[in-house]
Amino acid sequence: MSDNYQPPKVWTWDKFGGGAFANINRPVSGPTHDKTLPVGKHPLQLYSLGTPNGQKVTIMLEELLAKGVSEAEYDAWLIRIGEGDQFSSGFVEVNPNSKIPALRDHSTTPPTRVFESGAILLYLAEKFGHFLPKDLPGRTETLNWLFWLQGSAPFLGGGFGHFYNYAPVKIEYAINRFTMEAKRQLDVLDKQLANHKFIAGDEYTIADMAIWPWYGNVVLGNVYDAAEFLDAGSYKNVQRWAQEIFARPAVKRGRIVNRTFGAPNEQLHERHDASDFDTQTEDKRNA
Repeated sequence: MSDNYQPPKVWTWDKFGGGAFANINRPVSGPTHDKTLPVGKHPLQLYSLGTPNGQKVTIMLEELLAKGVSEAEYDAWLIRIGEGDQFSSGFVEVNPNSKIPALRDHSTTPPTRVFESGAILLYLAEKFGHFLPKDLPGRTETLNWLFWLQGSAPFLGGGFGHFYNYAPVKIEYAINRFTMEAKRQLDVLDKQLANHKFIAGDEYTIADMAIWPWYGNVVLGNVYDAAEFLDAGSYKNVQRWAQEIFARPAVKRGRIVNRTFGAPNEQLHERHDASDFDTQTEDKRNA
């Protein structure tokens, strides 16, 4: 790290640079090894990890099941991105961008692949007819916020979260730049939630399921250990909303699926049946 660094005329890849994610980041796409993805008993096969992006989809699926939509039963297979599982030939076939989550719907012939978390939420909402208003104004407002999240979260995660929590050195300029943007985004949400129970209005939608794993987790202190640094308590409306969403039973289940970090009782590495939650609780109780 140098204060007088000047970019070269042509960038070259330093395989050993890049901090915490140096072993999986690379400037090319495609598989690095051959491996077929497992397929379970349900039509919906999810390949994911319990990061904020992964939580969006498992929360959605658990909310659908809570509504009695039995067709939303799913197998959730663990993709360990730190070990490069996302670069297997099977995963790349489902998501050529090698990012979690990825979904394959075997209820169609041939099976339908769905990648990018926002696209998966929209696909499931349209497939099962829940959590997306059917009137045009309500649908449009929900999609406004879904796409807001898809565009904004990289500044919170890859920007603020990376430089504040993961980067190998603390860079004042980078932390200040992305902290300012993260707080601006929280202010956007706080003002929206001042006059609305949920993000897109009075109805709980895929917009809430998309935004909560990122911004809800941040203000509740569940990621980056940055709630105090961001003065998260000052965003009263975001705090109210975040706590209400967190209290939902389906959210409590969905947020721990494919989770491999945190307290043991908040980890369910794979989920293939609703009874897995009971087994996980019993296992942790007896540990």
